Amino acid sequence: MQLQDVLYGIAITNLVGVTNREVTALAFDSRQIIKDTVFFAIKGTLSDGHKYIADTINAGASVIVCEQIPENRPAEVTYIQVENTSVALGAMAANFYHNPSSKLKLIGITGTNGKTTIATILFKLFRELGYSVGLISTVQNHINDAVIPATHTTPNPIALNELLQNMVDEGCEYCFMEVSSHAVVQHRTEGLSFAGGVFSNITHDHLDFHKTFDNYIKAKKAFFDGLPASAFALTNLDDRNGMVMLQNTKATKQTYALKQLADFKAKVVENSFNGLHLDIDHSDVFFKLVGSFNAYNLLAVYGTAVLLGQDKLTVLTALSNLTGAEGRFDYITSSQNIIGIVDYAHTPDAVQNVLSTIHDIRKGTEQVITIIGCGGDRDKTKRPVMAQVACDWSDKVILTSDNPRSENPQTIVEEMEKGVSPTNKRKTLSIVDRREAIKTACHLARPGDIILLAGKGHEKYQEINGVRYHFDDKEILMEQLNLIS
Repeated sequence: MQLQDVLYGIAITNLVGVTNREVTALAFDSRQIIKDTVFFAIKGTLSDGHKYIADTINAGASVIVCEQIPENRPAEVTYIQVENTSVALGAMAANFYHNPSSKLKLIGITGTNGKTTIATILFKLFRELGYSVGLISTVQNHINDAVIPATHTTPNPIALNELLQNMVDEGCEYCFMEVSSHAVVQHRTEGLSFAGGVFSNITHDHLDFHKTFDNYIKAKKAFFDGLPASAFALTNLDDRNGMVMLQNTKATKQTYALKQLADFKAKVVENSFNGLHLDIDHSDVFFKLVGSFNAYNLLAVYGTAVLLGQDKLTVLTALSNLTGAEGRFDYITSSQNIIGIVDYAHTPDAVQNVLSTIHDIRKGTEQVITIIGCGGDRDKTKRPVMAQVACDWSDKVILTSDNPRSENPQTIVEEMEKGVSPTNKRKTLSIVDRREAIKTACHLARPGDIILLAGKGHEKYQEINGVRYHFDDKEILMEQLNLIS
C-alpha cells in the first residue's frame, strides 16, 4: 500500500522525506521489522520506542512515525512527526487494513464486570439468528465458528484491524467487542467506527494502572465520548455512574435497568441454580443463566439486539436457549450433591455479586466455602477488600494464590489477610498452593455444601515468575469431587 494512503486523516506536525512510497507492514515492536515497514516509536511505561529507531532502520524499516525526529537521519527514510504516536498508530492501522470496522456493525462493550458475558451472549445470539458474526473477548476471539486465541481483552491496533479485516473477508455483518479501560487510554480503539456502545457497570479495579477511581471512570467515559451521532449508547441506569458515561456522547442515549424505569426494563421473578425467570418488557421468559448480575447482562444483550433492529420476541426466544461465557458462574454437582462454582470474579464487587447470588439461592443449611486469591503485579488496594467480602458472605474462606506473576504469593496472601476481621479469622484458612486449597475445600465440604472457586474462571494457566503453567480450576475441582479420574 502507498504510504500517502495510510496517512489519510493523520495530523502531521512535521514531515521529512517522501510519502509516495510503498509500505508492506506496520510495527511498534522493533523485533518485528521486515523490509519497508512503518515503525511507530511509542513511549511506553517500560521503554521508549524512540531508542530503537536506528535498529529498526537497519532491520528494514523505511518509514518512522515518531514524536521527536532524530538528528541523524538516513536520506532514504521517511520521518513523520505526530503529537501522539499511539493515536497515529490506531488511525493508520485502520487505514492500512482498509477501515474494516466501517464495513460491519461494530459494538463495543465496556465496564468492570459483565463485558465478556455480554459480548459472548451477543455473539451466540446473532449466530443463532443466522448472521455471520465476529467476537473479540477476554476468553477467545471468533470469526463465525473459527476460534482465534485471545491474548488481551482488547488487542493492539494492528492485530485488531487485521482481525476485523479477516471478519469482513469472511462476510461478517456484526462484531461484538470488549473494550477495556486500558485500551481506551492506550488508544487501541483509535480509528475504529462503532455502531454502538454498551456500559455494564464500574467498580473498584485496575487502580494499579489508572491510579485513581476518577481516572478509571474517565477512561470508560472517553469511549462513549468518542461515539459518533450515528451510533447508540446503552447504559446501565442502576449503576450510579451509568448516566455519567453518556454526559458528553453524541450517540443516541438508551438505558436499561432492573430497579427503575428505563428504555429496557426487567424484573427478576425467580432465581435458582436452574436459571433465571425474568419479566423483560412484559414478556415472561426463563433463561439458563443464574444470578441477578446475569439479569443485567441479559437485559443489556436484549437492548442491544433490539437497537440493532432485531424482533423482540425472536430475540427473547433465542436468548432463552443460550448459555453464558466459559468460567462465568460455571457450576457442577457431585454425586454427593456438593455444588462447585467456578467464576472469573476478581474484583470486590464481582465477588460480592457471585456470593450474594449464592446467598439468594441457598436453602440456608448448607455451607458456602470460598477459595479466593488476588493477582500479582496488579491493584494491591483491593486485596484486603476482596478477603473481607469473601469472609462476610461465606461460612468458610481459603485465601490462596491466583496468578502471582513476579510477586511472592505468600506476600499477596498476607496482604489479603489484613482484610480479615478478628471475628472472621476463625473461619479463614491461608493455603498458598492453589491446588492444595481446592483439595482442602473439597475435603471440608459436606453433602449439599457450595464451593465457590473465584478469580481465574476460564483461564487454563497459572502465571509464576513469567512462566505460565497449565492450571485449570474446573478440571481440578472436578478431580477432587470425583467427577473425572
